[in-house]
Amino acid sequence: MKKFINDESGATAIEYGLIAAAMGLMLVIVMPILATAVSGVFGKLSSGLDSM
Repeated sequence: MKKFINDESGATAIEYGLIAAAMGLMLVIVMPILATAVSGVFGKLSSGLDSM
């Protein structure tokens, strides 16, 4: 029983799951912002090359 109480491997798996969920949420929030910025950069690059 003492070995079972001191076993923390399940807690580690839960912590990794929470970290993965937080990272996924941050990607969902940040990706549209980055997509807009990258699209703008490529648009400027394209128009610059067209004017040459």
